[in-house]
Amino acid sequence: MRKLFVVLLIAMVTMTLAPLATAQDEGLRIGLVIHSDPTRPFWTVVHNGARAAAERYGVSITFQGSRDALEQAKFVEDLVASQVDGIAVTLANPDAMRDSITLALEAGIPVVSFNSGSNDFLSAGAMMHFGQTEVIAGEGAGHRFSAMGVSKVLCVNHQSYNIGLDERCQGLENTFSGEVERIDVTATGSEDLIGTQSTLQTKLLSDPSIEAILTLNPTIAIAARDAINLERPGEVILGTFDLSSEVLDAIEAGEMSFAIDQQPYLQGYYSVSALVLAVENANTLGGGLPVLTGPGFVDAGNAAAVREGAARGTR
Repeated sequence: MRKLFVVLLIAMVTMTLAPLATAQDEGLRIGLVIHSDPTRPFWTVVHNGARAAAERYGVSITFQGSRDALEQAKFVEDLVASQVDGIAVTLANPDAMRDSITLALEAGIPVVSFNSGSNDFLSAGAMMHFGQTEVIAGEGAGHRFSAMGVSKVLCVNHQSYNIGLDERCQGLENTFSGEVERIDVTATGSEDLIGTQSTLQTKLLSDPSIEAILTLNPTIAIAARDAINLERPGEVILGTFDLSSEVLDAIEAGEMSFAIDQQPYLQGYYSVSALVLAVENANTLGGGLPVLTGPGFVDAGNAAAVREGAARGTR
């Protein structure tokens, strides 16, 4: 930890003292590396935000990712070898990313994190973080379910290795007045929505005390909606993290109560913008704390307005 802190400090001082580059004059290159398939709907919104910032500042970006943490780290190492000007990473598995981030810092490349890692970004070596505090977001869901008079919530985790998802369930447990049961659907997961739906149908049939379900991404939310509609329609309240057009449809149809929005477009936009400003003008944001892009709540009252942004690929 002490060595990493020294490396980070040296990198920040070097960046501050070095002659400032200009994005448009120098053709800055920034790489973004995520812990998932970058073609998934959520991540295309992040990518749209990153591209908008790149166009705004006249820089070029690459956007790549993998669910394999070692491959994600390798992508970062490749960016370092290609001498990019800045790197933005997600930290679903901070331990797997520390060495590659240290390699970037030693090469004088500033690193920020986004989406996952609000509690770990400094220890991992990132100078800024853009996202939501997952525990606080989960606590918001707990307050909502408690206000609805629900007595038991099933929290559905589709990526057991992702510390951010664990924190979402933890936040729910912190504030919900009733019982929270966690279920891990990693074995079926978001790659097999039919299998996930079947798992949830079985759970709903075997445990009539479940009165609500909280899912942690929008694709699992749709599998949960279908399970509820088939087995206990109108009896189980559903909430989720993150948005999709299907989630908005379900909210407006009364099949889903709410979605927790972390505004992924802003995560991509701010990550690229912050790296450009760090290189150009030695700027930092947050003062050592995460720059929060959420949580916000989308429900029947504002779903129509949010849909307009979703149609543009910005929500």
